[in-house]
Amino acid sequence: MTHILEAPIQDWYCPNCGATDQTREYRPHSRFHVCPKLRGLTAPMLPRSMDAKVVAHEREDYVAGEDVFIAPDGRPVMNIVTERADGTNDVMVFAPTAHAKGDI
Repeated sequence: MTHILEAPIQDWYCPNCGATDQTREYRPHSRFHVCPKLRGLTAPMLPRSMDAKVVAHEREDYVAGEDVFIAPDGRPVMNIVTERADGTNDVMVFAPTAHAKGDI
């Protein structure tokens, strides 16, 4: 008899806006969505069993002439941090873009 293995179901949620989703994937993966509670930023969703929060941090330094990531509300964003209850973190960093001038 042939058995067909079904992909495991992973339930996801956003602790900020309450959005939910479900994926079926064998390989390790993550899920992102555009979160209205995080100013329209693309933020990670968390596995249903994870106790954590997702926070976007605005740049607190002077931007000057740097090309920085700007949120849809026009404010510069430094990073998005997933803070787990056990004290571990994941960070998605929006680093400024470097520029160079010169002759080739």
